Amino acid sequence: MDTNVLKIVLDTNVLISIIGRRSPDRWIFDRIVSGEIALCVSNDILLEYEEVLSRKASPDVAHNILSFIDIHPATTFVKIFFQFGLIKSDPDDDKFVDCAIASDADLILSNDGHFRQLAEIRFPEVLALTIDEFAERYR
Repeated sequence: MDTNVLKIVLDTNVLISIIGRRSPDRWIFDRIVSGEIALCVSNDILLEYEEVLSRKASPDVAHNILSFIDIHPATTFVKIFFQFGLIKSDPDDDKFVDCAIASDADLILSNDGHFRQLAEIRFPEVLALTIDEFAERYR
C-alpha cells in the first residue's frame, strides 16, 4: 500500500451518508474506491456497519458494502488489543478511537459531537473531523 495514502476510520453515520450516488459527499466514497483513501476497520466496526446498514438500507446493501471493504486492497484490518476508553459520554464510540490508534490512522471522520472530546486529550492524540472539516482540508 502507498504510504502517502490518507488512512481514515469512518464512523457509521458518515459511511451511510457517503455511499449514496446522489450524496453531496459521495466524493469521499469515490476516493476510497479509487484507493486514494485507505479505510481502517476492526471487527466491532464491521459488525456495527452491518447492523446499521441492514436496518437503514437493506441486508443486500450491507452485504455489498462489507464485501467491498473486505476485498479492497487499501482496507486495513485491525485487531484491537487495548481499549482506551476515551469517549466518556458515549463508550460505544470507543471502537472507532481504538481502531484509529491501533491502525495509526490519520483521522476519524464523524459528524457525531462525542468525538469533539478527543481535541482535549493530549495522549494518545487522535484527530476527529466532521465531513465539512474534512472537505475543507482534503477536497
